[in-house]
Amino acid sequence: MIDFLFGLIFLAGVYYLVRYRFNLKKAAESAPAALYPKSKEEFSGILLPGEWLEMEPLNKQSKSYRVVKWGTYAALAVLMILLGVVLATDWMEPQFFSFSYMFFMILSAVRHRGNFFILPEGIILNAKYYSFSEIKYYETERIIRWHELYGLDERVNKGYKLDFKIKNKLFQPSCVVIEHEEQLNKIAGLLKKQGVTGVEKKTS
Repeated sequence: MIDFLFGLIFLAGVYYLVRYRFNLKKAAESAPAALYPKSKEEFSGILLPGEWLEMEPLNKQSKSYRVVKWGTYAALAVLMILLGVVLATDWMEPQFFSFSYMFFMILSAVRHRGNFFILPEGIILNAKYYSFSEIKYYETERIIRWHELYGLDERVNKGYKLDFKIKNKLFQPSCVVIEHEEQLNKIAGLLKKQGVTGVEKKTS
């Protein structure tokens, strides 16, 4: 039973790694044609969840892309070794939850730092492409005192949380923070031209 469960987890993990690597490759190929961001100032005004770092240009030569590329190969190799241990021994059974935790740690380590691009036909959000027809709407929210993100980083305070709601998706993509109002207005204008509507959410 343990072998079967770990086999399912292994297959799901391999699918996730390969799919994520494919999405990031497609994003790196499409990003140079982005309508936004283009300038250094526009990139620096997009802050990414987690460490709240500025967004960087995405291409196949960028450091973060190469980390994911080679990290995917390394993670697959480690997962193959873990699968071999499971199939060849019974040592796994009492250590199943520890190995499962290790497994998910490996998967979470192979991630790009994040990105947001507006393309002529859609957007790229955290390495995943969405056509404009897939976007239900976007939501903005000023980050002021009592907001869930307020206080996490000095530059996040007084910025704007930007969320996209995607049709027919149980798990929605994570947000980005736009630091300045003029940037948000430019993004809203580009999206409006493509028929994507926005909702302003008030912080309670």
